[in-house]
Amino acid sequence: MTQKKVVVLGAGMVGSAMAADLAPRSEFQVTVVDGRAESLERVQRKLGSVRTQRADLSTTEGLMAAVGQADLVLGALSSTLGLRTLQALVEAGRTYCDISFMAENAWELNELARQKGATAVVDCGVAPGVSNLLAGYATALLEKTESIEIYVGGLPAERRWPYEYKAGFAPHDVLEEYTRPSRVVEHGQVVIKEALSEPELMDFPVAGTLEAFNTDGLRSLAYNLQVPFMKEKTLRYPGHIELMRVLRHTGFFSKEPLQVGGAT
Repeated sequence: MTQKKVVVLGAGMVGSAMAADLAPRSEFQVTVVDGRAESLERVQRKLGSVRTQRADLSTTEGLMAAVGQADLVLGALSSTLGLRTLQALVEAGRTYCDISFMAENAWELNELARQKGATAVVDCGVAPGVSNLLAGYATALLEKTESIEIYVGGLPAERRWPYEYKAGFAPHDVLEEYTRPSRVVEHGQVVIKEALSEPELMDFPVAGTLEAFNTDGLRSLAYNLQVPFMKEKTLRYPGHIELMRVLRHTGFFSKEPLQVGGAT
C-alpha cells in the first residue's frame, strides 16, 4: 500500500490531537510542522511514529517548503495566520482542511480556488465545524427548518476563580470570542451583534447552570442555509460574561498598549 503524505501545520493542543488520530493508520505518513522546537519534541515523545519538521509558517516560503509534496494538508494554526495560510495553499492548488477561527471571510477565496483547482474545507473544528455539519444534515432531512440554535462550550473539569475556564485552543483565539462581532440570522437576514451580548442562563443535568452569549460561529451556515433564524452561543460558568465585559471595557483585550499611571 502506498502511503498518503499528510502534513499537520501546528503542534499545539489541536494539531497534536490531529496527528494522534492519524498516526495509528498505516495508510498515512504523518508529518507535524511547527516553529517551536519544544512543541515538536513533545509531539515526538508522545507519538513516536510521526515525523516532525521545524519551519517558520508565518512566511510563504517556510509554509510551501513545509507542505512539500503532501497529498493532504491539515491546518491547526492561530487565526492570525489563518487567511494567509489558506490563500497560499489555494494559490498552490493544494488540498487543505483547516480549523482556524479566522476573522476574515474565507469565502472570498472561493473563485480563486476554482481557478487553481484547489479544495479547501475551512472552519472544520468542533464549533464551527461539527456543529455546522450536524445543522446542515438536519436541515436536509427536515421538510422545513424554522430555526437553528447552536450552543457550545469547553468547560474545565475543575472550576477555579476568577476565570473558571481553561483555554482548549490558542488563547488569542479565545479572546476573539469576547471581542469579535457575532453574525446571527433573524428573519432571513444576517444581523451583526456585539460579542458577549444577549446572555441567557441554561440548566444542564451534570454541569448545572451555565450562561450563554452570542459568538461568531455560524460562518457558512449564515449564507448557505435558507433558515430564517440562526444563532450560535458559547457556554461558560455563570459570572464569566460580566468578568470578560469588565476586562474588555478597561482595555485589556485591546491590541494597543495600555498606559497605567503614566507607564505603558
